[in-house]
Amino acid sequence: MLRIALTGGIGSGKSAVSDRLITLGVPVFDADDFSHQVTQPGEPAIAAIADAFGAQVLTADGSLDREALRQIIFADTKARHRLEAILHPEIGRRMQAAALTVTTPYCVFSIPLLLETGQAADFDRVLVVEAPVAVRRERVQERSGLSRAAFDAICKTQATAEQCRQAADDLLINDDSLAALHAQIDTLHRRYLELAGVKGC
Repeated sequence: MLRIALTGGIGSGKSAVSDRLITLGVPVFDADDFSHQVTQPGEPAIAAIADAFGAQVLTADGSLDREALRQIIFADTKARHRLEAILHPEIGRRMQAAALTVTTPYCVFSIPLLLETGQAADFDRVLVVEAPVAVRRERVQERSGLSRAAFDAICKTQATAEQCRQAADDLLINDDSLAALHAQIDTLHRRYLELAGVKGC
């Protein structure tokens, strides 16, 4: 089975790409979804995070205070790396285990910090979705109400567009309509099926 890693900056359109691939019958394993699983109350990672960052990152019921933790890690690079060291190995294990349950010609792993965490070499191909920063900022603000400062802080922790392009085996440009993005994805889907050895696709 061909293993594709999907990545791109915040607001670039990874979710839109994933949604389209799912409609085409492609399994997509989203690192953000697995991150939420790993950080549910009672998970071992919660205790490790509290040990590393203090009780202030937990709510009264023992849940993770994501906003409090976000403020810490975006202000301190070492803190961010400490959190990644706690979460990413377990997220990776769970994603790989989930992928073993499917039998499709190819599957996709959506990993926002693929390059930053040195995982690109673990996959057969790297798919990057790209959009101009101004477009990305507008999308994120409409979607989540994130401030410009918060958006910029997140961008600083992510690989640049140039770095993403250098790592990409395949590139989707998401600066037009959703239909235009879907057309690119559909073409790439056929290409991936060919690479996976599916005849007559």
